[in-house]
Amino acid sequence: MDWKAKAVLVTGASRGLGAALAAELAKRGARVVAVARDAGPLEEQVARIRREGGEAHALVADQGEREAIYPLVGAATALVGPIDVLLLNASTLGPLPLRELVDTECEDFARVLEVNLLGPFRLAKAVVGSMLLRGFGLVVGISSDASVNAYPGWGAYGVSKAALDHLLRSWASEFPASGVRFLSLDPGEMDTRMHAEAMPEADPATLARPADVAFRIANLLESPNPPHSGMRLEASALERAA
Repeated sequence: MDWKAKAVLVTGASRGLGAALAAELAKRGARVVAVARDAGPLEEQVARIRREGGEAHALVADQGEREAIYPLVGAATALVGPIDVLLLNASTLGPLPLRELVDTECEDFARVLEVNLLGPFRLAKAVVGSMLLRGFGLVVGISSDASVNAYPGWGAYGVSKAALDHLLRSWASEFPASGVRFLSLDPGEMDTRMHAEAMPEADPATLARPADVAFRIANLLESPNPPHSGMRLEASALERAA
């Protein structure tokens, strides 16, 4: 896929992998809408992209709020046109420090699902119709090792990511020859604030840099032999795309 002139919406774009993806794709010519809850850091990222010659627009929204979804997609479409690529990166760990399920409040569990599962579902639902009409589109959900392996304390997050993986497989099964692809991607452990909040004892020197991971994701998705719709990709696939 050629990124030039593609309309790309990236959630969780104020920091970490989301910010790195927005910057990398804008560098490759995409028209990027960067979405996050925190206006200050988001606007700083967008200003940095513009200084480097890329096209980017900041939209402040919380994907965990149902009422935010259609206004967000409408505003994004007004800025860059119909969305070609939706990168579902935003997520929440839930209460910190991480806690076992028996100590997780029902309301906290529900909030994790609202942000990590229902938000991506609503966003995809809001843009996929246009993609199907045009016969082209890509929806990528950022997954996690916790979606396939159970770890103490990661229950709410892991459940939400496992469900996100299956949600994308289900979308793929419903539109197998439409020109619209659905992928989930586990980028591996990265040196991000989220990782530091979850595992403060981890050595950042052992973790991947978000900018390097974003570069590999962009390479993988623009490959002449792109991943098939419905696939779940892991960090090892990104290493081959370096």
